[in-house]
Amino acid sequence: MRARLFSQDGDLIADSNLLGGSDSQVQVEELPPPDDPGASAVRSIGTLYDHIMRLLTGSQNLPLYQESPQQQAKDYEEVLQALQGEEATMIRRDSGNRLVLSVSVPVQRYRQVVGGLMMTKGGDSVERAVRDRRSDILLVFAVALGVTVLLSFYLSHTIAAPIRRLARGAERIRGSSTKANVIPDLRNRNDEIGDLSEALIDMTEALHARLEAIETFAADVAHEIKNPLTSLRSAVETANRVEDEEQRKRLMGIILDDVQRLDRLISDISDASRLDAELARAESERIEMARLLDALGEIHKPLCEDKGLTFQIKVPQQDPLTVLGLEGRLGQVFRNLISNAISFSPDGGVIELRAWRETDPILGPVVVATISDQGPGIPDGKLQAIFDRFYSERPQAEKFGTHSGLGLSISLQIIEAHKGTLIAENRPEGGACFIVRLPAEE
Repeated sequence: MRARLFSQDGDLIADSNLLGGSDSQVQVEELPPPDDPGASAVRSIGTLYDHIMRLLTGSQNLPLYQESPQQQAKDYEEVLQALQGEEATMIRRDSGNRLVLSVSVPVQRYRQVVGGLMMTKGGDSVERAVRDRRSDILLVFAVALGVTVLLSFYLSHTIAAPIRRLARGAERIRGSSTKANVIPDLRNRNDEIGDLSEALIDMTEALHARLEAIETFAADVAHEIKNPLTSLRSAVETANRVEDEEQRKRLMGIILDDVQRLDRLISDISDASRLDAELARAESERIEMARLLDALGEIHKPLCEDKGLTFQIKVPQQDPLTVLGLEGRLGQVFRNLISNAISFSPDGGVIELRAWRETDPILGPVVVATISDQGPGIPDGKLQAIFDRFYSERPQAEKFGTHSGLGLSISLQIIEAHKGTLIAENRPEGGACFIVRLPAEE
């Protein structure tokens, strides 16, 4: 800190930097530190930093601090203001680009200005403090930038890159006709990306299964329709050449049977083709299976009595056996199973329809319904094959072509769409039994 006192006339009276007063020739100055290569490098970097910051902040345009050999008040604007009775401050830079801070106040006696006191100080401490704060800010910025860059690389590696792989896999599936699964298997990640990978893999497998089912269904349809068409064509060609009236009538009967068989095939095929879309779109509702099975039993009892059969219903009256599903489609399943039981039952046979609630180790609480008969049962090795499309194992007395072979296949598809199971087994005492399990609702 340097103090200088100027008189009212503007002359320098005293200077704390001069020993012995203003007339002394001994000047006190602080010597610079000794040269150190490391310190010089640091000072050079600091000087460059200060220069850049002065350019950015505009402090490069500060007035230059100069001292004349004979200092006067007129050399310092703030001293002139102090001699006029006002306090004043000034910021300058010396020849070494260092800040020089000064403040001047009037020296008064009985409200009369008799001089001006000027206090000056180097701004090194201020610049160091500002530099330290800026360095702290730059350090925080550098750390934040580094963390951001590292986090960006991490997120890119763990999220963006796997999603790009999944997207490329999905794109390859769109343009591929093979069954090969090109979706990256990321299920071991146990996070949202793993869930997405699992969903895409399951979707791809379901898509391939659906495409294969469509291809197989189309081939089966073509084969099943071709048979009656071939028979129909042969009968029509023969009828044109036959002159015997009896033979002509038999041929016309064959033609009528083939046309009816084609009509049944087309109706069942249309129903099977619409089934998937209907099950996907329709809203499930609460169904009381006890009421539904009672109604179906009452409908089929007269038909059984006409054929000399006994129809027994064993459904609990206190438990409604509620399930979620489509009542019309579930009714279609049980109508088909009851019709099959009637077809295979011998004269005087008993058809039994039972339902109850139990706990399945896989499905949990389920409603179980069984339809059993006393017929010949299912041939060995055909317990699964009877659910194949267009498979038909009918009684010998039944007229050929009466059934299309799609009934059990459609029934299995409906039950599986309701997240249930449909199986067939032979009873030890004779006859077949179809068992339906559906998830139960409280």
